Amino acid sequence: KLTQWFLRITDYADALIDGLKTLDRWPDKVRLMQENWIGRSKGLRFKFQFDGEAPDGLAEGLEVYTTRPDTLFGASFVGIAPEHPLAEQLAVENPQIQQFIADCRKGGTSEAEIESAEKLGYDTGLRVKHPLDPSITLPVWIANFILMDYGTGAIFACPAHDQRDLDFARKYDLPVLPVVLPNGEDPATFQVGKEAYVGPGKIFNSKFLDGMDVETAKAEAVARIEAAGQGQGATVYRLRDWGVSRQRYWGCPIPVIHCETCGVVPVPEDQLPVALPDDVTFDKPGNPLLRHPTWRHTTCPTCGGKAERETDTLDTFIDSSWYFARFADTEAAEPVGKAAADYWLPVDQYIGGVEHAILHLLYARFITRALKDEGLVSVEEPFAGLFTQGMVTHEAYKNEAGEWVEPSDVVIKVEGNSRSATHAKTGAPIIIGDVEKMSKSKKNVVAPEDIFEAYGVDSARLFVMSDSPPERDVQWTNAGVEGSWRFTHRLWNEFDSQPAGDFAHDASDEAALALRKAAHKLIGFVTDSIEGFRFNSGVARLYEFLNALKAAPAEGASNAVLAARAEALNILARLVAPFTPHLAEEAWAKIGGEGMVVNAPWPKADPALAADDERVLPIQINGKRRGEVKVKAGAAEDEVQKIALADPNVLAHLEGLTVRKVIVVKDRIVNIVAN
Repeated sequence: KLTQWFLRITDYADALIDGLKTLDRWPDKVRLMQENWIGRSKGLRFKFQFDGEAPDGLAEGLEVYTTRPDTLFGASFVGIAPEHPLAEQLAVENPQIQQFIADCRKGGTSEAEIESAEKLGYDTGLRVKHPLDPSITLPVWIANFILMDYGTGAIFACPAHDQRDLDFARKYDLPVLPVVLPNGEDPATFQVGKEAYVGPGKIFNSKFLDGMDVETAKAEAVARIEAAGQGQGATVYRLRDWGVSRQRYWGCPIPVIHCETCGVVPVPEDQLPVALPDDVTFDKPGNPLLRHPTWRHTTCPTCGGKAERETDTLDTFIDSSWYFARFADTEAAEPVGKAAADYWLPVDQYIGGVEHAILHLLYARFITRALKDEGLVSVEEPFAGLFTQGMVTHEAYKNEAGEWVEPSDVVIKVEGNSRSATHAKTGAPIIIGDVEKMSKSKKNVVAPEDIFEAYGVDSARLFVMSDSPPERDVQWTNAGVEGSWRFTHRLWNEFDSQPAGDFAHDASDEAALALRKAAHKLIGFVTDSIEGFRFNSGVARLYEFLNALKAAPAEGASNAVLAARAEALNILARLVAPFTPHLAEEAWAKIGGEGMVVNAPWPKADPALAADDERVLPIQINGKRRGEVKVKAGAAEDEVQKIALADPNVLAHLEGLTVRKVIVVKDRIVNIVAN
C-alpha cells in the first residue's frame, strides 16, 4: 500500500457514459467497451444483520450491494472479498484465514484473471439474517472471486442465477434454489444444472414476489427494503479514480512539495516545469529519484523551510490526454491557446489502435471535460470521429531451445499441404508458431528497410492497404508484397507506353467511350473508398481498371482511344497518389502533368460519363419482393412493364392470379398488384 496521487474521474462517470450517445462517428464496439469499463449499474445497497453477536464495528450489519434484488429469496450465502475489513479482522486471531487470504493474494488481481481462476472460499462460521425473512439465516464466506473495489466488497450469492456463485456453490455443496422461472418451464420440475439461468422470466419460490417479472420484482424488493429502513436503491460504478502516481524516473514530475510545517504545497507557477535531474543511476531497483543526493531536497515556497519534492512521476497517459489541445497553438504562452483550441477542436478524425479503446480515449474525454470546466476549452468531447485500425501480424518462430527467431533468419519449405522451416545459416529445425501481432519481444518483425530495398516503399504501402479492410489485422507475407510490386510495374508500363501528343475525343468510338466511362466511374469508387476507410476496396477497383487499360493498349490504337487513354491516365495518376505517392509523381511527370501530383486537384467525375447505363430494378408482387430485372437507365414505363411481366420468376409467382395494376417508379422499382 502506497500514498499516491489520484484524479477524481469518478465525478465524471455519468457524463462520460452519457456523452457516448453523441459520438455517432465512433465504432459501436469502442463505445460499448467504454460503457462497460465505467460500468454504471442500478441496484440495492442494504445491510444483513448478524445472527448472534456482531463482529467489532459491524453492529449495524454487513453492507452489500446487488443489481439483482429480485433474486433475494434465492440467496445461498453471503460472500466477502479477502481484502474486506471483516476478513482482515477475523484473520488477526485465525491463522487459517490468514493463510487463505495470503493464498488469494498470490493469484491474479485483474477481473479477467479472477474470473477464470478456480473459485476458492473459506467459511467464517458467521451467519446473517435474511433481510426479507429473518427466520432464514445464511453463512458468511470469504471468496476469492469477490472484488473489494466494486460495490461494498460484499455480496449475497444466488447461485441459480449467477455463474460465479453457481460454480462456488457446487464446489462447496451449498444450496442452489432457482427463483426466476423461464417462460414455458414447469415450476415443479425446473432445476439449474451446470449453467446458471440469467434470462427473463417470472419470479417463483419467492413469497410475495411470486408471479412478478424480473424488473417489477426488483422494484418491489427495493421498496420493501427501503420501507423497513434496511437499505436503499443505489447506483454504483466499476470505474475507479485514476491513480496517476508512478514510482519511476521517466515521466513528468508531479509538481508538489512536501513540507513538515505547511503540508502538501503546489510548486509555484514560475518554477514550472520541474526538471528531472540528468545524473541518476539505475544500478539498484526502485525509484532513482529517491536515491538522488540533492534533487528531492528543496525549500518550501510558503514558509521557506526545508522540504522535499514529490518523487512520484505522472502516468504517461496524462500527456496523451490533452496534447491535441496544445497542438492547436504550440506557440501559446499558456498551456492551451483557447481561441485556437476553440477553432480546431474537436479533432475531426482520430485514428488509432483499438488497444487504446478504453484507457487513452477515456482519459482524453475526461481531461477535456475537466479543461472545459476550468474554462480552457469549449468542447466536451475531444474526438468527433474515431477509426481504429488493425495490427500488422506475422508468424512467430522458435528454435529447438525455445528462443525466438527473426523471420529473416528462417527458410520456409512447402511440400504439398505441409510447411517446414529451418534456420537460414545453420540449417537447424525451426518451429513455426502462430500468426501474432508483430512485436520486438517475439522477433516476428520484418525490417521496413529490407522491404523498401527489395520492393520499394510504394509496394509496401500498397500491400498494407490492399490486403484487408484497415480495421482488421494484416498478415504480412512476402507473396503479398510481391503481388503489389508486380502491380506497380504493370501500372507504370501503361504510363510508359502512352505516346505524347494531343488526341481528339470521338463519341462514336465505342472502345474509347467505354474506357472514358470506366475512368469516370473509377473516380467515384476510389473517392468513396478513401472517405469511408475502405482502402482495400479502392485498390481492388484500381486493379480492375488496370485491366480495362490493358484491354485498350496504346500500340495500334485509334486517336479516339489514345485520347481516352490520356484522359484516363491523367485521372489514374491522381487517384493512385494516396496509395503509391512516389510512383504517382513519376507517372504524372511522364504524361506532362503540371507541377506535382500531390498539389493537383482531385479529379471530378463527369456525371454523364459516370452514370450507369443499366439499372437493376426490384419487382414486388402485392408488397413482397419476387425478383429483379435489368433495364436501360431511363427506360420508358411501358418497356419496363413488358420486361417485368416477362420475367420467369415473376410469371411463376403470378400463376393463377390476375394482374390488376403495374406501377413503375422510374429507375427505382416495379410494383405489381394481382389477385
